[in-house]
Amino acid sequence: MPTEPDTQYDSSLGSKFIFVTGGVMSGLGKGITAASTGRLLKNAGFDVTAVKIDPYLNVDAGTMNPYQHGEVYVLKDGGEVDLDLGNYERFLGIDMHSDHNITTGKTYQHVIENERAGDYLGKTVQIIPHITDDIKRRIREAAEGSDVCLVEVGGTVGDIEGMPYLEALRQFAHEEPEENVLFVHVTLVPYSKNGEQKTKPTQHSVKEVRSIGLQPDVIVGRSDDKLDPETKEKIALFCDIETDAVFSNPDVEDVYHVPLVVEEEGLDEYVLEHFEIADDALPATERTREWRDVVTTEKTDTATIALVGKYDLEDAYMSIHESLKHAGFELGAEVDVKWVFADDLADGHDGQLEGVDGIIVPGGFGMRGTEGKIEAVRYARENDVAFLGLCLGFQMAVIEYARNVLGLEGAHSAEMDEDTPHPVIDILPEQYEVENMGGTMRLGEHTTVIEPETLAYDLYEDTSCQERHRHRYEVNPEYFEQFDDEQLRFSGTAGNRMEILELEDHPYFLGTQYHPEYSSRPGEPSPPFVGLLEAALTRTADTDAAIDDETDEHEVTH
Repeated sequence: MPTEPDTQYDSSLGSKFIFVTGGVMSGLGKGITAASTGRLLKNAGFDVTAVKIDPYLNVDAGTMNPYQHGEVYVLKDGGEVDLDLGNYERFLGIDMHSDHNITTGKTYQHVIENERAGDYLGKTVQIIPHITDDIKRRIREAAEGSDVCLVEVGGTVGDIEGMPYLEALRQFAHEEPEENVLFVHVTLVPYSKNGEQKTKPTQHSVKEVRSIGLQPDVIVGRSDDKLDPETKEKIALFCDIETDAVFSNPDVEDVYHVPLVVEEEGLDEYVLEHFEIADDALPATERTREWRDVVTTEKTDTATIALVGKYDLEDAYMSIHESLKHAGFELGAEVDVKWVFADDLADGHDGQLEGVDGIIVPGGFGMRGTEGKIEAVRYARENDVAFLGLCLGFQMAVIEYARNVLGLEGAHSAEMDEDTPHPVIDILPEQYEVENMGGTMRLGEHTTVIEPETLAYDLYEDTSCQERHRHRYEVNPEYFEQFDDEQLRFSGTAGNRMEILELEDHPYFLGTQYHPEYSSRPGEPSPPFVGLLEAALTRTADTDAAIDDETDEHEVTH
């Protein structure tokens, strides 16, 4: 992980707040823009944290379909949150907690509970001041102990769900000294058919913001290319800000390059000047370059990894994609992720897995796609293809081995098939009497004990690891004896919970009941992913060598 410089700022002066809103359309990259700015402030010696505001009524992201908001990201404390929290953790190199994700569900639930308890002394409970006060309280509590707190408001300005939050931010700015608050508005700057950058969407978006009582201090234009000087001047004129406060955030090859782009634009220096803390920052020559060095690593090799899942959506597996990138930074390799729809493998791989250097079977819930995932496990096991099973993927590996090696016909998970004759995956006995479904969920960071002289030990270089979990079912203890003395062994445990499995006499075959992808960072990649990519690259090299030998032999013959 990139080393962090010593903090220079006097934290007794209180936190500085950067509020990030978005206009025109969702999905512009508010979070990446904010996280990139935070990364640069961290490089400058400041302690930076972040808050993500999600205006939906869900209390958290735990019950949300990945098609709605992408993957459910899990924090150390077990909080199930929006995937943007994952970006903040990866960019800022910090561990966040549940209070850093504010939702309408959380806020209204808390206020209503207070009302039921009589805490408002008979007053009429209203959006203003009760909801807005609770929002401000949550932001301030999350920012405690930090020099700078980034606050991203999800959705688009003008959405009815976000109105209480924008009003809360207006009040917040009124209560804080001017130099403690900065409003950043991210908008779309599209091209017209004749190739002109159009500012009208930005003008309308800023007009909407100003009608609420907020004036952006900074406007960041998301576009295919950098903003032309004329475009910046026009935005500044019509949006009533300085031209120097208009910044470009053009499309880049990799999101990890965005900090380099905004640094070139000078956004971080503008923020420091606005907050009047430029003199407290480390001189430019003393700021760490490790982020730049890590994310611009030269790629000399390439490996193809098949991701066998049921959601045809990259955001549903964002942390896995990012973990593969991190491993690629570490090994100087480009990772080509090949999407394979699990349902298509139910009746055999049909050539879809041929030629891949590694296979990942990710986590998930529900029956759909499980037979295809089991087939992917079988293919990897029988063809010596590097394999990594995550959570449900770990369980599918246990089921595949039980069926095809131990001969336990019909073996399955009790989650998928209540009538299976061999529930090798089941709720643990101590969970039988728990009626609340949430009570049976294993969430957050837990310790796994690792056996020495195992693949897992070689990867972690330790006899234990701390990783994040999100699952309900486990390997059934009633079947432990049947796995004794088998090539498939459990090399990591937590009491009677099986946490890591590996297959002897295989180039790389590993399954984890936990989710190692949630703790992977640029510069500090997840060990299971590094091991997978290393094995995949070895397979690629062996394949290339075999092709070269065949070519040489063909030339000699002729």
